[in-house]
Amino acid sequence: MKNRNFVAGKVEKLAPSGIRAFFDLVLGMKDVISLGVGEPDFITPWNIRETGIFAIEQGYTSYTSNKGLYKLRLLIQRFLKQRFELKYCPDEEMLITVGVSEGLDLAVRAIINPGEQVIVPLPSYVSYGPIVELAAGVPVYLATSEKNNFKITAHDLDAACNRKTKAIILNYPSNPTGSTYSLKELEDINKICKKHNIIVISDEVYGELSYEQEHISFPSLREAKKNTIYLNGFSKAYAMTGWRMGYVCGPKPIIAAMTKIHQYTILCAPIISQMAACEALQNGKRSVEEMKREYKRRCDFMFESLNAIGLACAKPQGAFYIFPSIKKYGLKSLEFAKLLLKEHKVAVVPGVAFGKGYDDYVRMSYATNYTQLKEAIKRMTVFMGKYVKK
Repeated sequence: MKNRNFVAGKVEKLAPSGIRAFFDLVLGMKDVISLGVGEPDFITPWNIRETGIFAIEQGYTSYTSNKGLYKLRLLIQRFLKQRFELKYCPDEEMLITVGVSEGLDLAVRAIINPGEQVIVPLPSYVSYGPIVELAAGVPVYLATSEKNNFKITAHDLDAACNRKTKAIILNYPSNPTGSTYSLKELEDINKICKKHNIIVISDEVYGELSYEQEHISFPSLREAKKNTIYLNGFSKAYAMTGWRMGYVCGPKPIIAAMTKIHQYTILCAPIISQMAACEALQNGKRSVEEMKREYKRRCDFMFESLNAIGLACAKPQGAFYIFPSIKKYGLKSLEFAKLLLKEHKVAVVPGVAFGKGYDDYVRMSYATNYTQLKEAIKRMTVFMGKYVKK
């Protein structure tokens, strides 16, 4: 009898994460400087950790409402009102999720019917396309170039839309490039989205780590809120990756649909993490500003140093990534990354992980302490001179 394949076809066809696949090579290697995984090197600020510890000691170990702690939703409401003049109802337009990743998954599953299209600008975070495919949607990849600092234009977006287009996933400041959008650019994108009546899934998890300008939230644009699913969380700005805390705001019918899926799959986010998130919103601003200043210092150093050693790159405007070009050296990104790791023990992410058209780039994260970054630049300087033909 022929063996039956029990794995779903759509899952079997998915490629593994390009980031994780490469970093399997790093495991077990000694003295590696990792400029790879996008995780703050800071630990969660003490007052936030202490709140989580105290919550356990007080016996807060139960479920919460599916929507999340009401106190947390009220604090998010206050934060968005003060920060962006955004008004969301905590009862009907807000959902606490297990990280922004769950929020994205819920958003796509709640709005996509089989065969409907979601525009994914490239280069993109590795999960965007696969999440659309798992929801039986069709990702439509919209390529960008360094000529426009890896940002989509209204013209290109207009050309990519058709009757099957349901949504676009917009991420800014961007992972992997660190680029962000001006008010004019966002307004032009918003006009096209309204013209085609499509939903904007706006992933703004790096919004508080914007360096060159104040972050502009997409739903704060004129008439954008009714067609926007706003994603944010605590992982990056508050160095709370392991707490797995995110939240989604959006139109009442969409949040209700997302909550329905959330009820049957996750139930609720961990109560301890939610209580820690409350402390972050109440008393975490100072810590965020301190970490942001340090990221900016590292950003300036990496931009100047990489360009000086021949790895041309644009200056990031936010997040903690930089996306240098390796095109002139004749190496593809995976080969470049493997050589750099093997010979000089510096780990970077091949650009091809973020889209097939980006094999001439690598992503480097500067969420690594300053001393390590300086040593990484020293090692890369030797590498560029010894192994790469100009």
